[in-house]
Amino acid sequence: MAINYNLAKVYALSDNDPEFVMQIITLFVTEVPEDMKQIELGIKEKDHKLAYAYAHKIKPTLDLLGMSVAFEEILQVEAWTKREGKRKEINDTFASIQSQVEKAIKEIKKDFEV
Repeated sequence: MAINYNLAKVYALSDNDPEFVMQIITLFVTEVPEDMKQIELGIKEKDHKLAYAYAHKIKPTLDLLGMSVAFEEILQVEAWTKREGKRKEINDTFASIQSQVEKAIKEIKKDFEV
């Protein structure tokens, strides 16, 4: 049973098409970790545009996978980039998103053998 993600929106969007669902979760497992690295780099280097671009890119995926806390936190990252905040104030938020993404990926890999 999925604890760290929820595929209800994916199934609704796809009319219960299992191939589409697999495409979405495969994209999540393969692309989001790379996108997270770019957000982390943007935060570390104070490259607000880089962090914003990748936060904005993964935002719909987090929403689609029912990761509401991570979704709310990625909105905080976007807001941080827009006001060009200090790195210290966003580190805990980013760490929380990263933890949630890692847990969801681990669970998806177990549930779907991807």
